[in-house]
Amino acid sequence: MIIVFKKTLKEFIYTHPQAATALNNWYNISSKSNWSTFFDIKKTFNSVDSVGNDRYVFNIKGNDFRLIAMIFFDKRTVYIRFIGTHAQYDKIKDCSII
Repeated sequence: MIIVFKKTLKEFIYTHPQAATALNNWYNISSKSNWSTFFDIKKTFNSVDSVGNDRYVFNIKGNDFRLIAMIFFDKRTVYIRFIGTHAQYDKIKDCSII
């Protein structure tokens, strides 16, 4: 998969260095994957949730952090829309609009 906005990952890691290993693992696994359905993602990341509107929520570092990605399977593209702490994520009312 092509990951768009890797800069977002780097910026988040700069402010949350404890997330570095987990986010880098997520990036490496995701970029090497060839997902064509939600179930393919689920095979790779069992805790992923589909929240509608092509958005998927990944638990990072044992659910300390959340990553919301917009995934277009036909273009093999993942757009990082949000990375934050669990508390920041909880403030989001509707993940499908991010």
